[in-house]
Amino acid sequence: MRLIETVGDMRAAVKTQKMQGRSVGLVPTMGSLHKGHLSLVKASKLDNDHTVVSIFVNPKQFGANEDFKRYPRDLEKDSSLAEEAGADVVFAPGVGEMYPEGFNTYVNVEGITGILCGKSRPVLFRGVTTVVSKLFNIIGPDKAYFGQKDAQQVVVVRKMVKDLNMNVEIITCPTVREPDGLAMSSRNVYLSPEERKAATILSRALFEAEEAVKKGERSKEKILSLLFQRVLSEKLAVIDYIEAVDAETLQDVKLLKGKVLLVLAVKFGATRLIDNIILDI
Repeated sequence: MRLIETVGDMRAAVKTQKMQGRSVGLVPTMGSLHKGHLSLVKASKLDNDHTVVSIFVNPKQFGANEDFKRYPRDLEKDSSLAEEAGADVVFAPGVGEMYPEGFNTYVNVEGITGILCGKSRPVLFRGVTTVVSKLFNIIGPDKAYFGQKDAQQVVVVRKMVKDLNMNVEIITCPTVREPDGLAMSSRNVYLSPEERKAATILSRALFEAEEAVKKGERSKEKILSLLFQRVLSEKLAVIDYIEAVDAETLQDVKLLKGKVLLVLAVKFGATRLIDNIILDI
């Protein structure tokens, strides 16, 4: 496996692969790799001849009082994990390489970025779409892999790709969970033992809501009420939002019909976690 840290070297490496007729898959990450990330690498490895894992803690998607400075970073460990999962290249540029002096161009998907996570984190998705579009331009992947846990991010990136006629297929892979149901996240390391135990209420509430729907419940209000009650039964949980939206457009739904995304964001201490499930009704 090769570690690349400059845009020029990354472009040259991909050009070599393309000249040989080899397909390229990209797994964009901010590092602190866990089994969820590695499942994306393995999926890319199955689909493509050459897999690139990008590792870049993107400052443009962090607000002023968020966790950019303390976000976990361990390039050596991450590179080793990526290699074990089958990556051919780790692209790990510095901030100055991605955003050189004078950088002043951004990509913004309107509408669906101002709701859900975008409501409480207003700079998040402009930062995501800007860095992802840069990665697509630098690497030119045939396919790019994202996790279902970041459901809103996937919808936003898909919309960007469609609107800007980007020649890349977006692949969504299932959320990977801990044995107790907690969705894997790089931010889980922030949780104290008590908070870590409390955080399992998220998946338990979602699965209980899913079971209620399977038994015939179709009232959006009753399902949201169930979710609120279950999450608030955990004293450490502070709800940011709990919503039911169209899984493909993120628009509000009046009825639980078709593909519906049950999505939530909840804080435990200083750590904000997200989770979701898709109901196919």
